[in-house]
This record gives sequence, C-alpha cells and structure tokens, in this order.
Amino acid sequence: MPAPCTGPSCSTGGWDRTAREVSGAVVVAGLVQLALGLSGVGGWAPRHCGPLVLAPTLSIMGLSAYKPAAAFCSASWSLALLLVLLAVLCSQHLGSCRLPRCTETRTPRFPVGTAIPALRRFSVLLPFAIAWLVCGVLAQLPVPWAQLSPVLPNATTPPPWLQLPYPGQLGWPQLSPLALGAGLAMGLATGLSSLGCYAQCGGVLGTAPPPPSACSRGLCTEALGSLLAGLLGGLGGSAASIPHASLASLTQAGSRCPVQLAALVCLLLGLSPRLAELLTRIPLPVHGGVLCVTYAVAVGAGISYFQRADIDSGRNVFVVGFTMFMGLLVPRSALATGWEVLDVLLRSLLTVPVVITGVLSFVLENTVSGSPQERGLLPPRVQGSEPARVYGLPPALRCPLGPTGLRVFPLCFLCPRPGQEEEEGGRAVEEGSTSPGEATRLLVKAGATAEAKAGGKD
Repeated sequence: MPAPCTGPSCSTGGWDRTAREVSGAVVVAGLVQLALGLSGVGGWAPRHCGPLVLAPTLSIMGLSAYKPAAAFCSASWSLALLLVLLAVLCSQHLGSCRLPRCTETRTPRFPVGTAIPALRRFSVLLPFAIAWLVCGVLAQLPVPWAQLSPVLPNATTPPPWLQLPYPGQLGWPQLSPLALGAGLAMGLATGLSSLGCYAQCGGVLGTAPPPPSACSRGLCTEALGSLLAGLLGGLGGSAASIPHASLASLTQAGSRCPVQLAALVCLLLGLSPRLAELLTRIPLPVHGGVLCVTYAVAVGAGISYFQRADIDSGRNVFVVGFTMFMGLLVPRSALATGWEVLDVLLRSLLTVPVVITGVLSFVLENTVSGSPQERGLLPPRVQGSEPARVYGLPPALRCPLGPTGLRVFPLCFLCPRPGQEEEEGGRAVEEGSTSPGEATRLLVKAGATAEAKAGGKD
C-alpha cells in the first residue's frame, strides 16, 4: 500500500486549485482550436503540406511514443508480446480469411454471396480481450506476477452507477497566467497533431486528402469537446488520436458506424462512474501492447510518404534529416527565460517532438526552392475519390447553402460552396493520372500561372 501524501501540496485546497488551473488550461486550448478552425488556418495549412511535411511529422509521432510504450510493457513483457503477436497474426497473416454470411438471392439465376474479413476487423479488439483475459487468469494464480494491473487508490465508497455532470460541479476553471501559457501550447500542439491524424486516415484508407472545410470542421468539433470538458472540470481535452487513426489501417474499417458507436459508448461511460471504473482496471502490459501496434502503423504511414518525393535529392535529404533530428534533440534541452508564463509556454511546445518536426518541415518545405517532381507534388491517382461523399456532413447536419455558398465569416471556412469539394476531388484524380514527366502543380500560384499560359496559347 503506498504511503499517504503528507506534503503541503497534498492538501485538499491545493489539489482543487491545481485541478481548476488545469481545467482552465483545457478551456484555453479549446479556444485556440476553435480559432484555428474558424479562421481557416486549419484548412489552409494542409494544402501547403507536401509529402516532405507529412512524412517526418507522422514518423516522429510514432517514434516519440516508444518511451511510454516501453514503460507499460515493462510490467510484463510476455503479455505485451502476446498481444502484439496476436494482432500481427490477425491483421496481416490471417487478414484475408473471411467468414461467410447469409447468402442473399436477389434473382433465381444470380445468387449473391457476401463474406466478412472478421479477423482483420477485430485484429485489435480480439487480441486485447484475449490478453486481458490471460491477465485475469494469471492474477488469480498463487504466483507473484509482475504488475498486471495498475496501482489504484483504495476507495472508501464505490462510485455511483449514474451521475449527470454539470458545469461547475467540481469548481469553475481558473484562468491563471500559467493556465494561459499551458493552454496556448496545448491548443497549438493538439491542433497540429490532429491535422496529421486527418492526413493519416486519408492515406491509409486510400481516399482523397481531407478538403480544407473538413479539416476546419474537425478542429472546431474538437474545440467544442475541449471547452465542454474544461467546464465540467475535466483534466484533459479532446483531439484526434494517433492510435485510433492507426486502427483504420489495421482493420480497414472506413465506415462512420464504428466511430458513432464508440462515441455512444464513451457517452454512456461518462454518465456512469461505476462503468467508467472498468477502464482503470485495464492491465498495463495490455496498454503497452496496443501502443506498440498502433504507433508502429503511424511510423509506417509516415515512411510511405517518402516514395512520393525524390528522396535521393540533397534538398529532401537535408529537410527530412534535419527536422527529425531536431524533433528528437530540442525536447532534451532546458530553457529558462526568467518569466514563468513564457517558460511554461516554451517548455510545453518545445518538449513535444511533433511540434518541432512539423513546424520546421513546414517552413523548410515552403521556403527552400525545389521542383514539383522533387518535392513530390504530383499526387498519386486515387480511385473512386469523392470528397463530398467521404468527408461531407450527413444530410441532417448540412449547412444551409445558397446558390453561391455561405460566405458569412467565419462559417465560410466550414461550409464550402456547392460542388467545391467535388471539383477538388476531380482535380486531384485528373492531376494524379498525368505522366511523371508532366509538371503538374498543386500550389495556387503555380496552377494559376499554368492556366494563364494555356489560355494565352489558345
């Protein structure tokens, strides 16, 4: 049993004040995410991110998680490796195995049979359940196993089955200078990470890149979640998750139904503290095994973008090597400016490898000269790319658009003009079908210049 805390910071008042400051930082982070989405910055930035920005950013996202994954797996490496082995078998070796469903006969002469790649669809959930079951069996044996479950505090009374949270229940968020600095860094870091997750989901599922309106809507939705979490006293906001984006590659489930079902389950768990307590019972090696599999996919997704650019170019070699090395080096440095708020802001930003790598690669990619072929600005051909169908809102949530589109600021960045997403998707497919020798460019200025020259020749 851990020794009780006797320091001055362990008092109830000190903990409440610290928790309210963290909640205030979450509210500030939500406001930053909302500003990025409504201002259009969240949709503008991805349009200027080529393969040499996505490749090092996604790769460093996965590589930077090896320390927490190793810390979780160290509780029991055998159980963590068991989960990893089962996940590899189900997703890769046995991913093509299909279970037949009921045969549907539409006409007497043409029966239609369907099958489900069940092992691939449950390539993470099934190993997760098996590893958790093995941990439960081993915990009942009279053998001193390693930490198969996290150390939990002894609760005097069990939590209730149903509890409806409301703003101010645990105290209102406190907006102190430290909370302001931490919230700004949190909002910028989560916004950058979320944009990388959007690009990763589109790449692993073989669809067109997310249009600017979809990226802006995603950041605004995450901002609303962070604002609600901070007002309810939560100690963490909402952002796109790298492991969840990697699940799309492992399971190849690109439907919205699993996401909607997961959101409904999370909502029910939030309303039932007794059920939410089950999540705290997940053994540490199970956490570590899941992190090993999912973040490995993120590293592979980043490496796959290298093939779209000329990686033998000296320019590209420097951009990739410099940004990834600095992303691992700068978080090790210690900064002290003497101003506490600025120190919190800089340390919160410069200790996140994805922020360093993403910002440096974005600046170098858009300032160092290079040909479109060298920079990888020739997009690959995407079959069946329909951004309006893939990234469009459901009919019940679509924005009321007129014949020229909604031009009211700032909603104009969330609701594109009618046909805008279809034109972007068709342009991507058309440009991707050109031969490698043709100078197809995605930048706005370059495209406008090329069209002007073509019009002058005609």
